[in-house]
Amino acid sequence: QVQLVESGGGLVQAGDSLRLACAASGRTRNTYSMAWFRQAPGKEREFVARINYSGDYTAYADSVKGRFTISRDNAKNTVSLQMDNVKLEDTAVYYCAVGAGGRDALGYYYWGQGTQVTVSS
Repeated sequence: QVQLVESGGGLVQAGDSLRLACAASGRTRNTYSMAWFRQAPGKEREFVARINYSGDYTAYADSVKGRFTISRDNAKNTVSLQMDNVKLEDTAVYYCAVGAGGRDALGYYYWGQGTQVTVSS
């Protein structure tokens, strides 16, 4: 089992920056990709960003490309999401996930509880 705990969510104004973090513990494997997904009220969970184990490959949803940056620290078993120039539409619960990778939530085996990000105007 792998446990994931997100932190860093909160209330921010449009145009501000926010940094989310996720700490993994338990039986983490050295081949796992890590990712962030989000779910806004009334909407399905959607892919935000992912990073492979070595950190040399990242992918982003078009809606966040150029504004968000995913990174990981394997020594600390953490993954972060730097969110810059946030927009109202970034309001959602953000989830950290670990698994085989890809943009589909089905590719991830373990999920955190989520952290709320609310962007105000």
